[in-house]
Amino acid sequence: MLYDYWRSSAAYRVRIGLNLKALAYESVPINLLPGKDEQFCKAYRTINPQARVPALKAQAGVLTQSLAILEWLDETHPLPPFLPSDAWTRAQIRAFALLIACDIHSLNNLSVLGRLNVQFAADEEAVGEWYQHWISLGFTTLEAQLAQRPETPFAFGDQPTLADICLVPQMTNARRFKTDLAPFPRLVAVDLCARTHPAFVRAAPENQMDMPKP
Repeated sequence: MLYDYWRSSAAYRVRIGLNLKALAYESVPINLLPGKDEQFCKAYRTINPQARVPALKAQAGVLTQSLAILEWLDETHPLPPFLPSDAWTRAQIRAFALLIACDIHSLNNLSVLGRLNVQFAADEEAVGEWYQHWISLGFTTLEAQLAQRPETPFAFGDQPTLADICLVPQMTNARRFKTDLAPFPRLVAVDLCARTHPAFVRAAPENQMDMPKP
């Protein structure tokens, strides 16, 4: 059971991972929209005291934090692997994924954006500039990392890895906040390739049952 939200990039990562492993799961939407704030209700805080998504309920209990969930999935369901056998490339992929999850996403999380508004009276334009700044800064590093490697369909080869699982949701966020992606041709090419993969297609925000209907 995956406690989920259609627009959460962290939950998006886990949906991709579950799909790549061909694991069936039940999605339980938790509406994070300000005014709904279902993550703060007592019932969900009992499941995840941090009051964030995703949370994955398995036979052994509940796991939180998307990268921890993905590592557990990879260890318990080894095929197809999220990481290659080569230790150096595994470390490079982890560095790529962690830059997204820890450096970019953590500064652009919904809770941070809300705090900018509450504490500093940041309007929509200021929040957008904040978002674009941290994405562009992080993407500049990721683009440089990929520029040192041969061009491949996915970030680190011919098959998706943890790097692609983290990149695609962040690219979705970048487009949502109208970030200029022209300086990042390698990232754009990888994202374009990954978004045609069935596991990524099924995980996309627009294909989730809790996405608001027009």
